[in-house]
Amino acid sequence: MVCGDCRSVVRVPADRLAQKPACPQCHQALFSGEPISVNAGDFDKHLQRNDLPLVLDVWAPWCGPCKSMAPQFAAAAKLLASEARFAKLNSDEAPELSARLGIRSIPTLIVYRQGREVARQSGVMDSARLVQWLRSTAA
Repeated sequence: MVCGDCRSVVRVPADRLAQKPACPQCHQALFSGEPISVNAGDFDKHLQRNDLPLVLDVWAPWCGPCKSMAPQFAAAAKLLASEARFAKLNSDEAPELSARLGIRSIPTLIVYRQGREVARQSGVMDSARLVQWLRSTAA
């Protein structure tokens, strides 16, 4: 998996995921329970080098629905921290990547497994519905 702090690629045995492993390079927790920020420069690394599903929230700072979705996404990230990698992409800072991903509206959540998109949902979801949706798509 890719460390959310230093971006090093780290090997973590599946049976240690729930034990709060730390990055051997920067010594930060690999699963902080918080979504990590990704940008155009490191998105592909996170997409290709994580064995866990990648859950991407594409948002913008001016977007009201994105602001109301942020706490729901953070709650899901905390609850499912060792089951998936949660990341946020600011579409204003990465317009080319947003276009490549086919983003038409925000917030948009995309679930990737082994580098491939497996689910996409646009709009705001409450945390219970979001967790249910993620468990059904990321499993």
